[in-house]
Amino acid sequence: MKKRAILLLNMGGPNNLDEVEVFLKNMFNDKRIIPAPQPIRALIAKLIIFKRLKESKSNYEKIGGKSPIVDYTNALIESLQKNVDASVHMVMRYTPPFAKDVVEELQNVEEIYAIPLYPHYSKTTTLSSMEDLQATLTKYKIAAKLKTIDAYYNDPSYNRCIVQRIKEALNGDNPSDFELVFSVHGLPQKIIDQGDLYQKHLKYNLFHARRELLKEGIEFHKTHLAYQSRLGPAQWIKPYLETKLVSLKKRKVILYPLAFTIDNSETEYELLQEYKEIADELGFEEYRVAKAPNDHPLFVKSLTDIYESMKKQTA
Repeated sequence: MKKRAILLLNMGGPNNLDEVEVFLKNMFNDKRIIPAPQPIRALIAKLIIFKRLKESKSNYEKIGGKSPIVDYTNALIESLQKNVDASVHMVMRYTPPFAKDVVEELQNVEEIYAIPLYPHYSKTTTLSSMEDLQATLTKYKIAAKLKTIDAYYNDPSYNRCIVQRIKEALNGDNPSDFELVFSVHGLPQKIIDQGDLYQKHLKYNLFHARRELLKEGIEFHKTHLAYQSRLGPAQWIKPYLETKLVSLKKRKVILYPLAFTIDNSETEYELLQEYKEIADELGFEEYRVAKAPNDHPLFVKSLTDIYESMKKQTA
């Protein structure tokens, strides 16, 4: 039997407060995040870190002193490992474990299946992680055949998982009393204008998720798409989440973090704490945030099916 490895790619997050600076430094020095010549990019990164480091550390302190992303990913790997004939590893882009940290375990592997934990393709996430992985495999002379996938927003099990997480947040209440907002990480409008597929994939995903909700007989008063995590003065894709909350007719809302398959600081701090403060100020009666897929059995099935499909393509 061939020796295979599955690499789950994600952006990562600080494992402790000392890694917050590492996370910010690596992210804002990424040419796919700040597409400027290296000396200029390095200067911009230093300025951003200078302005954000103290606040970022404070935010992580409020959710336990680290990002929850590694623990959730480890739980996912434990479940996925039981379903596949390959070793499963996480590879983070901006914090350990980096691609170089798993290379030793890939020395005798014949096939590598790189699956991004981003369901929607973007140069800022998918391409950045894939380029970094490919460069690392080349540097360390890993000869295994590499198979990748760009997006899977239309995968049936993934979309059924979304619905199950929404049902958990609904907790038996009447969905017609609520508005549902699919909240996603924003991007500068300029990146979308340059042809990045991210927003298109999000809208396609919204179609599939809404269809699955209807199959389950779940009809909210209204469903929406909005964008969170805006940074800096540039125009980002709209509508912004804070603006969307203001516009809602119902005073009961459920947010689903559509851009994320693994809970992280953007969900457990931004959505659960920062945006809740806005909702409280607006007088919402109910403000609920659904969990990301994490290690839900349907997401494990989705990744298993994706892997099996990729395997057939390499046979």
